[in-house]
Amino acid sequence: MTGKERREQLLTIGRTLFAERGLDGTSVEEIAAAAGVSKPVVYEHFGGKEGLYAVVVDREFEKLLGLVTEALNSAIHYRSKLEKAALALLEYIEEHPDGFRILVRDSHGGTGTGSYASLLSEIAGEVEHLMAQELDRHDYDDKFAPMYAQMLVGMVALTGQWWLDARRPKREEVAAHVVNLAWNGLSGLEPRPSLDPKQRRKERERMEKRAEREAAKAAKAEEKALAKAERAQRRQRRSGEPEAGGAETGVAEAAPAGAVAAEEIPEIAAEPVAEAVTEIVPR
Repeated sequence: MTGKERREQLLTIGRTLFAERGLDGTSVEEIAAAAGVSKPVVYEHFGGKEGLYAVVVDREFEKLLGLVTEALNSAIHYRSKLEKAALALLEYIEEHPDGFRILVRDSHGGTGTGSYASLLSEIAGEVEHLMAQELDRHDYDDKFAPMYAQMLVGMVALTGQWWLDARRPKREEVAAHVVNLAWNGLSGLEPRPSLDPKQRRKERERMEKRAEREAAKAAKAEEKALAKAERAQRRQRRSGEPEAGGAETGVAEAAPAGAVAAEEIPEIAAEPVAEAVTEIVPR
């Protein structure tokens, strides 16, 4: 095995052990034993486990940063940029879980820029530039671009850390939901988010048709309620009209409790009738 091949072997073994146990939990002896070499070989190539760890972290740092930066610059529309960046992170997590676990879990202070915090700062810098352009395009104050960049990067990064172990749902679905929240906000969430523009258009059409059906149903229910109210009013008016040939006294409703029924009043002249009613029905 050549010196270059041995170095790559040690890096591969070191990445696996560091992901499982962290820097402090891994010894030079374990690295050497896994590679089938003596400890001096590890020291010869990297000067110790810290040197090996630093190279592993720096490699993963550059790899992930390159993927996300490329994704941000490969699309024109801002939503597409966000979609591609979220998907790039999730793809990296799925294909290089050991590397991502090292970046997130215990990047060592001696590794310089090779830490997850530094990585997120680099990505936020790229996003900040895009956010400033977008805010300016809408005549918003672009001084808030750094804050919005941190929000977006933090949202995607924390979701990635959760998905590292959860692994459900699929990465495309996770990316679609992240972008759904980031792009639409809580008040405008899409019920079935998708990374496919055609699918999103179909979903919007479906929701519009559903809204039209619900509006038509509500209008029909309102018409029925109005018709029912009108019928009730007509019945009430009919029940309040005096019978044909009845007395012209204007008394149409039932008398209060204890009053004498109209049939029981003797047939007498009109004026006596009025006086009789006055006496019977209390004022």
